[in-house]
Amino acid sequence: MPALADWGDLAVREERAGVHAGDPILLSPDFRVDEVLILFLCRSSFARLAPETKRNYTDDYCLFFDFLWGRGKEWSEATPDDLWDFEDWRTRSPRNRRTVGGARWNRGLAALTRLYDWAVRSAHVTVSPVVMRSVLGRHGESVSVPVARAKNARVSEVHWLTPRAFRRWVDVGLRGHGGDGCPSSGWKGRLADRNAAFADLLFSSGARLTEGASLLTFEVPNLVLEGGRYYVGRLARQVTKSKRARTFYVSAPVVGEVEGYVESSRARVVRRAQARGRYECLPEWRLVTHQTGGRRRLLHWRDQDGLEGQTALAEATVEERMSFLAEGPAGPEPLWLWLSESGLPFRPQSWEGVFREGSARCRRLLAPGRAAALFCTPHMCRHSFALYMLAVLNHVMDRRMGLTAEERRDFRLLYGDPWRMVQDLLGHAQLETTRAIYLAPVADLQLRSLLAGTAPAGGPVHEEELTALFTRLARESTGILDLDEHMAAR
Repeated sequence: MPALADWGDLAVREERAGVHAGDPILLSPDFRVDEVLILFLCRSSFARLAPETKRNYTDDYCLFFDFLWGRGKEWSEATPDDLWDFEDWRTRSPRNRRTVGGARWNRGLAALTRLYDWAVRSAHVTVSPVVMRSVLGRHGESVSVPVARAKNARVSEVHWLTPRAFRRWVDVGLRGHGGDGCPSSGWKGRLADRNAAFADLLFSSGARLTEGASLLTFEVPNLVLEGGRYYVGRLARQVTKSKRARTFYVSAPVVGEVEGYVESSRARVVRRAQARGRYECLPEWRLVTHQTGGRRRLLHWRDQDGLEGQTALAEATVEERMSFLAEGPAGPEPLWLWLSESGLPFRPQSWEGVFREGSARCRRLLAPGRAAALFCTPHMCRHSFALYMLAVLNHVMDRRMGLTAEERRDFRLLYGDPWRMVQDLLGHAQLETTRAIYLAPVADLQLRSLLAGTAPAGGPVHEEELTALFTRLARESTGILDLDEHMAAR
C-alpha cells in the first residue's frame, strides 16, 4: 500500500481505490476500513443497485457485522450458526427491543446472500454462512433460496388512503390547515406548494418515490388549452426500478399544481441562489446547451472545466440528473424539478422526512391521544393510486359503458382486463405483484357487485359514488385508511 503522502488529495485517493460519490463506506468499531468490503461495495454488482436498495442493504450489513463484532468475529469469519443466532436475535429474542417481522428479515437475508455469494466466488471466504436449498420456481425451474428465509412473512406492510383521506392529509399535513379544514393563521411551513404538488403527483400518477423525485423540468407535461383530464409523461429507463422506460399519466389539476410551484416558490429559490452565486460554485455541474433526438433524446452539455459531452436522457442516473443546469432568464438554473430552500436539488430520500412531518402534524391535530391517526408515506401514494384506478376502471367497464357479461369478455379481449391495465400503469413485471401486494384488500372482491346500483348504465362517474365505494371498501377491508367520524366532523 503506498504511503499516504503519495496518494495526493482525497479525491485522487478515492479514485484510485474505486470509491465514487455516493458509495457507502463501512468503518469497524475501531475505525478500520476493510479493503475487501470496499471492493464489494464499490466494484461488484452491489454498486449498480438502486440507491434506496444500497442504503437498505448497507444498514443490514451494519447490523450483522455489529452482531459478529460482539462475538469477537470479523464478517469474513461468520458461520451458519452465527447466522441462525442472528436470526433468533433479530426476529424474536426478548433481548432485542426492536425485533422485526419476516419481510424485513428476508430483505436483510437477501443482502447477506448477495455479499457472501460474491465473497465465495471471489475466494475471499471459503464457505458462505447463508445455507441454500433448491426449490421449484414460478415456471418449474430449479431456484436456490436461503434455508433461513422466513416462510410466514407478510409480503409487504401495505396501507392505502381513500381519496378524501389523502386530501385531508395533504391539507393538514403539508398545506398547514387546521383540524377544522381551514388555513391556519400561524402556519409557517416552508415550500408548502412544492410538498403538496409532489404528494399529489405521486398519488395521481402512481410513480415511485425516486421516479417522481428525479423528474427534470421538461419531463412534466405542460397544460394546454382544452386538454384532457389526464396528461401523458415518460419515465426514463435509468430512474425506474425495473430499468425499463414507461409512460405515466397525471391529472390536469396536478399538472397545474406543479406549474404553479415552478412559477412561484421554485422561481423564488432559484433567483435567490443565482444572486448568491451558488450554481457557479458547485463542485460539479453540466450546463445543457441543447437537446437532439426524438424518443432517444440526447442532452448536449458543457462542464465546469469547459469539456463538452452528451448524455442520453434514458441513461442519465439520478446523480447525473442532479448536476444538469440550463441557461435561464437570469443565468444558470437546475433542470432538476424539486428544489430545496437553498435552490439546490432536493434529494429523493429527503422526501421521507417531509412525509413524516406531515403525518406528525395530522396526528397532533386530527387524532390527539387516539390510537388511529391519519398518516401517509410516499409508497402509500402508489398503493392508493392502484386501488383508485382499479375501482374507476371497473366502474367504467361495468356501469358507465353498460356492458353485459359477454360484452365485458369481448372488451377484455380487445383492451385488456382492469387488473392488467393497473399492472401496466404501475410498471410491474408480474401481475401477481399487483394483485397480492398493492391491491390485496380487493383481490378477492367482485367490484361489479360492489358497484351494482351506483349509477345507471351509461351514466357519468360521480365523485359521490366513488367516495361511497371507497368508504365501503375501507370498512370491509384491512389497511385502507379513510376519514372516520372523528376526523370527518372536524
